[in-house]
Amino acid sequence: MRVLSFVIVSALALVSALPVAAQGRSLNFALGAAVGSAPEYMGSDSMGGVAAPTLTFGSLKWGAVDMGNGIRGLPDNGASVNAAFRVIDERTAATTPELAGLADIDLAIELGVGLKYQQTNWMAFGEVRKGVTGHDGVTGTLGADMILRPTDRWVITAGPRVNFGNDEFANTYFGVSNATANYAAYTATGGALGAGVQATATYYIDDNWLLAGGGSYEKLLGDAADSPITMRGSEDQWRVQIGLSRQFTLNF
Repeated sequence: MRVLSFVIVSALALVSALPVAAQGRSLNFALGAAVGSAPEYMGSDSMGGVAAPTLTFGSLKWGAVDMGNGIRGLPDNGASVNAAFRVIDERTAATTPELAGLADIDLAIELGVGLKYQQTNWMAFGEVRKGVTGHDGVTGTLGADMILRPTDRWVITAGPRVNFGNDEFANTYFGVSNATANYAAYTATGGALGAGVQATATYYIDDNWLLAGGGSYEKLLGDAADSPITMRGSEDQWRVQIGLSRQFTLNF
């Protein structure tokens, strides 16, 4: 929840810093929190409870920049650029004794940019993110989704995902610098580190609040799968979560 506090404080600081009288500029986004269950660390075969912030980009209007149609708006068909954000929980031997001897990893925040091509009932996307805390690596995701809208309040998406990481990222989470009682020394290199599927259902409670839940399965690949950490754990990574968010529009 430390990340949630960071995001909220940053958002409030942004609001306070914006000029009151400016016209024609706005930022729309949804900020919330989610709880769920996920592997205790990448490559683990044990599940643990997780709590994390959620941040969803809606739109940005600023001069010639006109990105997105808002959280509740229907996306335009065609190509668009959006912000990318991911949080990876910390990894410590204090909470997972089998990792004794491995370096602890702080909670990671990844920020980046994404490119999406959307039609009414499907979309394809790619995004690239850089670790700003926790690790210094570069990660990315390629995916595609089928989109269903049974009513004006429900949106259901499902489709495949492929996750990538460079050498820095792969070695941070799957490398072993020095042999321990449980793990042989191992240097992990980047590439396609996992592939799987993800499904999400979103319910718009009213004009501002939304409830979203979903699940995913990822099979670790390449050096992530061959890591001693994964071989002692599991290549199969399951995640489920549900969260509540509220949309905000900042006019500045």
